[in-house]
Amino acid sequence: MRTLVLRLNPGDDLRASLDAALRQGGAEAAFVVSGIGSLRGASIRFAGAETPARIEGELEILTLAGSLSPDGSHLHISVSDAEGRVFGGHAAPGCIVRTTAEILVAELPGWRFAREHDPLTGYAELSPRRKS
Repeated sequence: MRTLVLRLNPGDDLRASLDAALRQGGAEAAFVVSGIGSLRGASIRFAGAETPARIEGELEILTLAGSLSPDGSHLHISVSDAEGRVFGGHAAPGCIVRTTAEILVAELPGWRFAREHDPLTGYAELSPRRKS
């Protein structure tokens, strides 16, 4: 396992930045170990929802976790607003860094993560494979 420590800057899109870091590093399988920071707005798809909800304002990232693959990311996030309300679900494009985001990623060199349609769920689900 290799680690990658990222510090994202104001204006960066959280998802796009993680996907780009995976591509630039040439990894085919990784997962987010930890993520904290702040956002100036977030797009989060809540459980069972078809589309993401937009949450505006200054937000703190409480948790960030998920898997990263060349076929796409599966990220879960929880954030709190200025009144302490907490929102969580799937991190969608549009989670924009406010001041910083500090993210620890673990790359798995002996693996390849793919996303393949699963007829049981109807979604593109993780298909982990060991490299030979």
